[in-house]
Amino acid sequence: MSQELAYLLWSAVLAFVYMMAQATAFRFQTGLQAANSARDSEPEPSLMTGRATRALRNFQETYPVFIALTVVAVMAGRADALTYWGGLLWFWARVAYLPAYLIGLSPYRSWIWSVSAIGLVLMFIGILW
Repeated sequence: MSQELAYLLWSAVLAFVYMMAQATAFRFQTGLQAANSARDSEPEPSLMTGRATRALRNFQETYPVFIALTVVAVMAGRADALTYWGGLLWFWARVAYLPAYLIGLSPYRSWIWSVSAIGLVLMFIGILW
């Protein structure tokens, strides 16, 4: 398995971690009964629930791009050092992003996001070059 596919596989675990962080924060805020309801009237999110929700949404915005770039790089036989380093940067920056967001590390959270975006750009360049 290529390194790019290995990062894609582990990114599925990372996506689950982001989802569970948000779900756990929501359950701590509302309690199990409310969390297991139809959620027709949700309360305003607490600080932690809001952060976890925004971190998950941010992950979901870049995750499809990472998936597409990884699949294209591998399927087209274009995986190289740039796609490898791009995938590595994206993955590890996304690992660092969740705790940085949850504990409110500003402006470092934005810097971490920028590193992940650079990773996607490197992957794109690696595929085209």
